[in-house]
Amino acid sequence: MQQEDDWDRDLLLDPAWEKQQRKTFTAWCNSHLRKAGTQIENIEEDFRDGLKLMLLLEVISGERLAKPERGKMRVHKISNVNKALDFIASKGVKLVSIGAEEIVDGNAKMTLGMIWTIILRFAIQDISVEETSAKEGLLLWCQRKTAPYKNVNIQNFHISWKDGLGFCALIHRHRPELIDYGKLRKDDPMTNLNTAFDVAEKYLDIPKMLDAEDIVGTARPDEKAIMTYVSSFYHAFSGAQKAETAANRICKVLAVNQENEQLMEDYEKLASDLLEWIRRTIPWLENRTPEKTMAAMQQKLEDFRDYRRLHKPPKVQEKCQLEINFNTLQTKLRLSNRPAFMPSEGRMVSDICNAWGRLEGAEKGYEEWLLNEIRRLERLDHLAEKFRQKAAIHEAWTEGKEDMLQQKDYETASLSEIKALLKKHEAFESDLAAHQDRVEQIAAIAQELNELDYYDSPSVNARCQRICDEWDALGGLTQKRSEALQRTEKLLETIDQLYLEFAKRAAPFNNWMEGAMEDLQDTFIVHTIEEIQGLSTAHEQFKATLPEADKERQAILGIHNEIAKIVQTYHVNMAGTNPYTTINPQEINAKWDKVRQLVPQRDQALIEEHARQQNNERLRKQFASQANVIGPWIQTKMEEIGRISIEMHGTLEDQLTHLRQYEKSIVNYKPKIDQLEGDHQLIQEALIFDNKHTNYTMEHIRVENQILTRDAKGISQDQMNEFRASFNHFDRDHSGTLGAEEFKACLISLGFDIANDAQKRTGMMDREDFRACLISMGYNLGEAEFARIMSIVDPNRLGVITFQAFIDFMSRETADTDTADQVMASFKVLAGDKNYILADELRRELPPDQAEYCIARMAPYTGPDAVPGALDYMSFSTALYGESDL
Repeated sequence: MQQEDDWDRDLLLDPAWEKQQRKTFTAWCNSHLRKAGTQIENIEEDFRDGLKLMLLLEVISGERLAKPERGKMRVHKISNVNKALDFIASKGVKLVSIGAEEIVDGNAKMTLGMIWTIILRFAIQDISVEETSAKEGLLLWCQRKTAPYKNVNIQNFHISWKDGLGFCALIHRHRPELIDYGKLRKDDPMTNLNTAFDVAEKYLDIPKMLDAEDIVGTARPDEKAIMTYVSSFYHAFSGAQKAETAANRICKVLAVNQENEQLMEDYEKLASDLLEWIRRTIPWLENRTPEKTMAAMQQKLEDFRDYRRLHKPPKVQEKCQLEINFNTLQTKLRLSNRPAFMPSEGRMVSDICNAWGRLEGAEKGYEEWLLNEIRRLERLDHLAEKFRQKAAIHEAWTEGKEDMLQQKDYETASLSEIKALLKKHEAFESDLAAHQDRVEQIAAIAQELNELDYYDSPSVNARCQRICDEWDALGGLTQKRSEALQRTEKLLETIDQLYLEFAKRAAPFNNWMEGAMEDLQDTFIVHTIEEIQGLSTAHEQFKATLPEADKERQAILGIHNEIAKIVQTYHVNMAGTNPYTTINPQEINAKWDKVRQLVPQRDQALIEEHARQQNNERLRKQFASQANVIGPWIQTKMEEIGRISIEMHGTLEDQLTHLRQYEKSIVNYKPKIDQLEGDHQLIQEALIFDNKHTNYTMEHIRVENQILTRDAKGISQDQMNEFRASFNHFDRDHSGTLGAEEFKACLISLGFDIANDAQKRTGMMDREDFRACLISMGYNLGEAEFARIMSIVDPNRLGVITFQAFIDFMSRETADTDTADQVMASFKVLAGDKNYILADELRRELPPDQAEYCIARMAPYTGPDAVPGALDYMSFSTALYGESDL
């Protein structure tokens, strides 16, 4: 009812539906109001004062409402409507968003919603058909009533009623004399609808709430209007419904009685048949006549199994079904207030259970008797077969055992093999003890067969005697082999202990000799006299341990001699070498001789290394004596140049004169640095990496000298970084020097054209410069210019160029090289060899700020080959160096 209680106002937005609801709801209200002698004409106007609304509720509910207000004011009308709405709410109806003010204001949607709520509560909610109520109950009632009619299929309260056959079917089902249903056609809905409406109004006192034209002309008739009209049919035919209900009740009672009687008859027949089968079966199960043969007894057992598998299960089901039917019948009788069923004499459930119990007892006894008889006949055959099986198993097990116990395989076995043979023999002894029980069982079975007078007792006794004799022989051989194995094991264990002792002492001694040989042959790397003196001391200590080592060698060889003596004395057949080590006396003696040979060789090597370290110490002191003078001198000059740049005393020409004097003194001091480089080269060749006599390293002096050279000659930090990066790039072996080819490639990478002997570096790369770069990747260069440069950087023709010589050369080459001609030549490269340059070319080749700087200051080009926008880079270049006005 919740869905029906919630008033769906959106449906009223359809004018056709609203029109149908107005007509239907008005007719429905008038059908009740006329009982009070009044009616309404306009549903939203006539209920505004609440008086007729309260009267309508009193008529349809049969109850008195509170006394209405008779005033004409709005407050009186709202009070009356609220009384009506309170009454509706008291009946459990939920009014959603319907207020008295809206009804008083004549709101058509709210008024129609309120009337629909009243119709649901008082005309539809109480409809109940087969446990369904309200809308579902009404729909089910319509479906059941119209089910026998052709072309009628009621599934809802809208389109299922459009053809009018549903209304006609309801009338014909209850009052067939009012409509000739056979003449109605599904394709004539107007006639069908008008016929139903007219007959209902004339004969059934159901007012005409719908118009045929509205229903046919609407794609989906209003559901609420149809439900309201159909509910009137339900209430009109409620009397006929009661008669139908009474008839159904009688039919139901008679059907229950008929079903009960059939169950009683089925029980009587099933009980008689089951008791008769039990009566025939019990004598067969009580027959105990024995058979003389096993085959006959097996046939009896098979017949009994067929009875259990084929004949009895259906009867068990019949018995269970009989009990179920009896209980079901009694339950039905009790639920329908009928007297309990009493079966005929001897066919009670208890009688059947007693008879079944006797059957079960006879069956159990017959089964036990069959099994005992079969066991009795099987006993002798089983004992004889058991004897044969056990005897065959025992004879198969003993086959070859005497030959195995008489083997002499332990005489040539090693200790591990002897232990394995002992384990195997112990396992055999355990197996032998386990088979003792089988031998006793064989003898016991033979004795029982004799006592039962078995027909083949002589052959059984003979076979049993052979088995017992063979068993005694195996016991003696087992004891003898066990003693031989244990004796051999003790002898080999003694030898094994000596082997183990030899391995324990030979292994560390062998490791000591190998370590000694490795140490004596190891190439030692020392850097100081103290280190070589430490090695010499350690070597003397090692030589002092040689007498004790020789004693250990003699003791190890003595163990091996003792093993040889035992083998010779007891005639032991040794099947291999020492299992604990691969070291043998010959190897020990050979390594000992090798150690003795390496000791004097090591003595000579230590003497030679001591002399070399003395020479290295002399080189360290020689380098330190010069470095300790040159280092402070460089630091002093750096401080003096720094003061000139900071204090700025005198004119610019005076400062320049001072710098040139410092440059000259630095150049004059260069031979001492070159001499220090020579000493450093000797130290590098001698692989000397530390010098405790000075804190100065050649790298430190080089860096400070480079800085001093840079400050004295005016080289910028960026130029210095560029030179160092180029030098390090081609110094691929990180030796701090460049070879001739490496130096040539480095110069080319910095822009030198070595292929042209006469040309100096211009700062530009023309076709020949580009060719030189290609040559640097593997082609030959012009040698004259390169030879000139090599004579400057490598005057001693050592074939290598130090970084300091490289910096000196680059300082001279880069000093004062930026001239107006060079800048002009560079602009010409950017202009593509033209005498002018364009703004776009400047922006493409130069950074944005520098390009705009040039464009703003260059004068227009006025030569004969000028083009629009041409700029004069030549006058601009000369102006940069003060040769003209910018």
